Amino acid sequence: MKTDTAAPAADLPGLALRSYAGEADLPEIVRLQNAEWAADGTRGRVTVDEYTAWWGHPNDKFDPARDVRLAELDGRVVGFAQSEWVDTTDGLREYRSGGAVDPAYRRRGIGSLLLADRIAAIRELDTTYRDLDRPRVLGMWVDGRNVSGTALAETFGFEPARWFFDMERSIAAELPEIEPLPDGLQLRPFSADEAWELWTADHEAFRDHWGGHDDSEANFQRWRDSPEFDPSMFLIARDGDEIAGGVLNAIYPAENEALGTRRGWLDSVFTRRAWRRRGLARNLIVRSFHLLRERGMTDAILGVDADNPSGALGLYESVGFAVTERSTAWRRPLEEVPA
Repeated sequence: MKTDTAAPAADLPGLALRSYAGEADLPEIVRLQNAEWAADGTRGRVTVDEYTAWWGHPNDKFDPARDVRLAELDGRVVGFAQSEWVDTTDGLREYRSGGAVDPAYRRRGIGSLLLADRIAAIRELDTTYRDLDRPRVLGMWVDGRNVSGTALAETFGFEPARWFFDMERSIAAELPEIEPLPDGLQLRPFSADEAWELWTADHEAFRDHWGGHDDSEANFQRWRDSPEFDPSMFLIARDGDEIAGGVLNAIYPAENEALGTRRGWLDSVFTRRAWRRRGLARNLIVRSFHLLRERGMTDAILGVDADNPSGALGLYESVGFAVTERSTAWRRPLEEVPA
């Protein structure tokens, strides 16, 4: 698609873009992402093992060989960008872009160059994957503390479309007592062999939520191969043989070490439609607090759509969570972007 050269940024004549060269590039990509988060004060970190799992299963929506570009200045990697596409629940074909720039090289045109490159690649990709029944939009996700990312979105004509929160709660002190599950539901040990059933139930529960999710087998394998995939952390409620809802808990040791925290993530909290309004989610969240504390954690954290239609924000506040981080989903119609 794109060649491995590009016009340099105005004040960086030695800058050029190149394609992703495989796993050998992952340490530099992880370094850039973590450096950007550290510079912004954003409390997130990733590892090479996580990227290896997520980028190791290409599909038509995301293939790093096609969809990742690196910016180099005299041989040093100073930025990267990636893009993917998904069909959203609000009827769009959304082409999403993201990435990071070395904080030492910000405000010198690297982010703009990378985003322009991704938009050009998306235009070409759209000729292959265009769905004429769906309007096509460009999308970006920007952490609230990333001033440079927000400025980039605004410069390229994106507008805020949705807001998201990270919420945290201490679990070091007294916790709510665990109550019986709603009538007819039970917990049982979860087997890794049931991972696909859980994957499909989780995605089905979020089918009416804003945005879009890649529920493909390749994306399932990315999740299944994650180094933090630990079925013993999952709390899954069943009604007979049917999954009614669950909480997919996880602990990220490298992130905790880097941040000096002991946080456990409630990565997904879901209740399927037929079992809602019975207190199941609250019950499993409280059980998750106890589970995470038993694993040595002092805090629980989760992410939520600020306008979640199931009222999740209010539920999380009612069990003691408070907002600690904010992020914005930005969009712009693809056909409005000058070629």
